[in-house]
Formats: sequence, structure tokens, C-alpha cells
Amino acid sequence: MDNITIIEPRKSSNKINFKEIYRYKDLLYFMVLRDVTVIYKQSVLGFAWALINPVFSMLVFSIVFGKLAGVPSDGIPYPIFSYAALIPWTYFANTLNASGSSLISSAGLFTKVYFPRLIIPLTPVLSKLIDFSISFVILILLMFYYQYMPTMKLFLIPLLILILLLATAGLGFWLSSLAIQYRDVKFGITFAVPLLMYAAPVVFPASLILEKYGTTAYHIYGLYPLTGVIEGFRAAVISTKEIPWDLIGISLIGAILLFIIGLNVFNKLESNFADVA
Repeated sequence: MDNITIIEPRKSSNKINFKEIYRYKDLLYFMVLRDVTVIYKQSVLGFAWALINPVFSMLVFSIVFGKLAGVPSDGIPYPIFSYAALIPWTYFANTLNASGSSLISSAGLFTKVYFPRLIIPLTPVLSKLIDFSISFVILILLMFYYQYMPTMKLFLIPLLILILLLATAGLGFWLSSLAIQYRDVKFGITFAVPLLMYAAPVVFPASLILEKYGTTAYHIYGLYPLTGVIEGFRAAVISTKEIPWDLIGISLIGAILLFIIGLNVFNKLESNFADVA
């Protein structure tokens, strides 16, 4: 007699079935690989596109905000100040756009075969780490150019990446589950992501919020996970900048909350995906 797999409803909506995801690890691997290869397939510049976006943004920001507008940068050269922020921001923005529409674009797959649906919005979260790693090379070069030698503070980066992954995955789970039921969400993401950039301390330091609005507003601002991640990245690569442990801790709390809420929404709506796809 053939083995029979019984698929039962999830007992809790705020948990991940790690055993099931591990069982489908090969599928996750090939979906991540497909994501990476499809983007750069038949591309003349290939992985160089992972550098072009943040590098050109850095040049524009340095001229517009650094030179013309004179935005403060905590005494740090504006190119490295902005690029240290653009690396996590570019990952966040690209992943959010891809995750938000992932269920819609994969509807033909999950409506025919069973596998953990969570793998679909999780795929961009992992595949975009390739671009993240490539763009990090330019940051190392900028550090040497501006004579900021690597210090032990670089060991802070894994924690910052964890916060970034939790926040991005949580929002990706949340938005993808809503987008497949309400297609307006997909267009809303395209509109909202650029606005979220100006809400993050990409072109200005978070200390500006502290100076203008006080400690309470500064800490509330830290609940936006990109705040602690970006300021942490700057502190990790710039030896003269103190690590903002308060912002990082608050941003970690914000990222965990986003992850739990996103996972909860995804698991509750998952049973309707095949019907509305």
C-alpha cells in the first residue's frame, strides 16, 4: 500500500512548521536559484545591475542632498553615509516588491501541487541576499577610500541582517496574502515603497529626529525597523560613529512584531489562496 500524506489545518496561526519547510528545502533552493537566474538571464551586464542601482542612487543623493540641500550627515562624507543606508534599503525595497506579488505570479503552481505556501513569499527574501552581498563590496571599497578601517563593529552586521530579514519577511507574508485577494494591494506597494524610503533615515541621520522632536519621538521612530538597521550599518562601517544600541533594540522589537503579524495574517488567509487565485 502506498504511503498517504494527510494535510491537516494548522493548529496555530502564528507558528512556522519548520519540519515541513525543511522537507521541501530542495524546492525552496530551486525557487531561489530560479529567482536569481531569471532576473539576470540574457542580461549583458548580469550581476553588475546589483551595483548600478545603489551606486547611481548614491551619486544622485550625494549631489542633491549632500551638496545642494546641505543635509547633515553626522560629520560623515555623504557618499559613504548614503551608501551605507542604500544597501539595506535597496534590499528591503526590491524584496518587498517581489514578495508582495509573489503569490499572484505563482498562482499556477500552488493551485496544482501541494507544498508549504510560505515558501513562495520567502523565496525573494532569500534570493535578494545575493544582490545585497554584491553591493556590499562597494561599501568596503568606500571604507578604504575614505580611510575608515574595518573594526570589530563589523560583527554587528549579522544582527542587523537578522532584523532586516524579519521585517522584510513579515511584511512580505502580510502583503502577499492580501495582494492575492485584493489586487489593488500590488499597485499600492509600488506607490508606498518610495514613500517608505523618505520615512527611513536614508538621506538624513536619525539624530535629526532626536534634535527636532525629542527622545520620545526618536524612540518611536526606532520602531520602524529600517531605522535601527540603517543607523547600525553606518556605525558598523564608520569607526567614529557610536553604535545606537537603543535604536537597534527598538527596531528589533518592531521587526519581530511585523514578522508575527505578517505570519499570522498569512496563515489565517492561506486556506483561501487557491479559491481567489
